[in-house]
Amino acid sequence: MTLTSVVLLVIGLVLLVVGAEAFVRGASQLAALVGVSPLVIGLTVVAYGTSLPELAVSTISAYQGATDVAIGNVVGSNIANVLLILGLSALVAPLIVSQQLVRLDVPIMLGVSILVWFMGRDGNLSRLEGAVLFAGIIAYTAFLIIQSRKEEKAIKEEYAKEYGEVPEPTNANWLKIAGLIIGSLVMLVLGSNFLVDGAIAIAEAFNVSKLVIGLTIVAVGTSLPEMATSVVASYRGERDIAVGNVVGSNIFNILMVLGASALLTTDGLAFSPTVYAFDMPVAIGVALACLPIFFRGEIARWGGLLFLAYYIVYVVYLLMTASTEPNSSLPVFQQVVLYGALPLTAVLLIGTAVHSWRVKGDARWVK
Repeated sequence: MTLTSVVLLVIGLVLLVVGAEAFVRGASQLAALVGVSPLVIGLTVVAYGTSLPELAVSTISAYQGATDVAIGNVVGSNIANVLLILGLSALVAPLIVSQQLVRLDVPIMLGVSILVWFMGRDGNLSRLEGAVLFAGIIAYTAFLIIQSRKEEKAIKEEYAKEYGEVPEPTNANWLKIAGLIIGSLVMLVLGSNFLVDGAIAIAEAFNVSKLVIGLTIVAVGTSLPEMATSVVASYRGERDIAVGNVVGSNIFNILMVLGASALLTTDGLAFSPTVYAFDMPVAIGVALACLPIFFRGEIARWGGLLFLAYYIVYVVYLLMTASTEPNSSLPVFQQVVLYGALPLTAVLLIGTAVHSWRVKGDARWVK
C-alpha cells in the first residue's frame, strides 16, 4: 500500500511539473501571437502558470473534503517559495529587487496573508470570503497590466529577452499551442488527483496528519515550477524575474487558489487551529521579513543562507511535532529558536534596514 502510494505521489508530481511547464509555454506563445507584451506575459501568464499545480491540488483536495491538504498546500507553498526557492536562487547569484516589489507587491503579499489569517479566526474560510479573495486576484491582475505600462525600460527589456519570441501564425503552430494547453490541463488534473490520493494514503500509513503532508511534501512538490523558473532565471542573470516570480506566485496562491478552493466547497474550508496559531503566523512573518531584506535592493548570498536556514528549522519543527510519541528535544528546540535565533535575526534585519535607509538617504543627499 505504501509503495503504491509513493509511486502515485511521484507520478503526480511529475505530471504537475510537466503540465505546468507545458501550460506556460502554450499560453505564453498564444499570448504573444495575439499581441500581449512580454512584460505582461511574464507578470500574469507565467505567474498563473507556475501556480497551477497549487490550484489543481488545492481545489481537488477541497472538493474531496481534504481541506487540511488544500490549506496546507497553499500556506506551505508560500513559506517554501520565499525561504527555500529565494534562498536557493540567491545562492546561485545575488538577486536584484525592483522598487515596485518593495513599495507595492511585498506589502500586498503581506496584506493578503494577514487578511486570510483574519478570515480564518472562526476556524473556517467561507464561500463568501473565498469570493472576496477571488475578486482580489482579478483586481490584482488588472493592476499588473496597468502598472506594466509604467515599468522602466531595463525591466521591459529583461522580460522581452525571456518571453519576447513570437511564433509564426501558421496552422501548425496554432495546433501545437492548442495541444500544449489542452494536454497540460489534462496532466494537471491527473497529476493533482494522483498526488492528493498518494499524499493522503502516506499520511494514513505513517500516522502523520494530512496537514503536515500538505505543508511539506505536497507544498514543495507544487512549488517545483516556481523553483525551476526562479533558479534558472537567477542562473541566466534575469535576477529581477526570479524575485518577481516568487512574490507574484505567493499573491496568486492566496487570492486565486484559496479563493477558488473555498468557492468549490459547500461549507467553506475548515481552518485547523494549528494552521491559524502557527503556520499562518509563520507565513506572515516570512512576508514581513522580506521587507528589510528587499529594501537593500538585492538579496545577497547571506540573505539566501538565512532563508534556507529558517526553512530547515521550520521543517524540522513540523517533523518533531508530527510524531505521536513525546519528544524530549522539542522544548529545547523551541527555546533555542524563540529566545536565541529569532531575536538575533530580528536585530540583524532591523540593522540591515536602518543601514540601507541611511545609505539611500546619503545617496539622495549627494545628488
